[in-house]
Amino acid sequence: MNNRPAPSLADSIAAAQAWWRDAGVDLVFQDEPISWLAEEVAASPAPAAKVRVETPPEPETPPMGGERTAWPADLAGFKQWWLEEPSFRQTGPHPRVPPRGDHSAPVMLIVPMPEAGDSDSLLGGPQGKLLASFVKAMGLAPEQVYLASALPQHIEMPDWDRLSSQGLGAIIKHHVELANPARLIVFGTGILPLVGHDPAQGTPAIGEFTIQSGTLPLLASYAPGRLLDHPLLRASLWRRWLEWTDGDA
Repeated sequence: MNNRPAPSLADSIAAAQAWWRDAGVDLVFQDEPISWLAEEVAASPAPAAKVRVETPPEPETPPMGGERTAWPADLAGFKQWWLEEPSFRQTGPHPRVPPRGDHSAPVMLIVPMPEAGDSDSLLGGPQGKLLASFVKAMGLAPEQVYLASALPQHIEMPDWDRLSSQGLGAIIKHHVELANPARLIVFGTGILPLVGHDPAQGTPAIGEFTIQSGTLPLLASYAPGRLLDHPLLRASLWRRWLEWTDGDA
């Protein structure tokens, strides 16, 4: 018969603690961690309202040539204006080169730009020699041809689309109207849209160019630099010239 007295509450608690201690459990755990040393966190301020910044529109690029009312009204004035007009922004080291020829020439030739080595005279290098041979084959003297360029100076890689949007085509048209040739030959597929040709229609060989006084017969060809490199293109240009003039220059 067990005569031992029942353990007190304190003894029961001590015994339970001893049992868990012997089992290796001497700490209290819970699912959520508690940072006992955490400082009191101040309430975060409300986020500031976002301010919408309006991006200012890019300034419009002024048209080439400036105000049209100030454009020269005669060919002599145009040649000087071509060299001095500030809206023709200088790009690179090459100088501006004036057109050459007289009013009402039988043929006006328009090339994309001066040659890299030009200074005082337009097309003084290999491209000029090629066109001079072409003019001679046409049966024309050099002074019977008006030679012009779409740009006043040589540029390595002109952006013709951008130049067109800035009004270069209107300047070319004004130049042709002042020169008043009997026929017009345009060299270079890049400048064909500047004389009213739709690029989607391909490269026309023969067409017309509209000016205030009516229309001019127009013959389109490749740029002189490309003609220099491709004899077949030169032969094709000559055949088109004969077709254009019915063999009678």
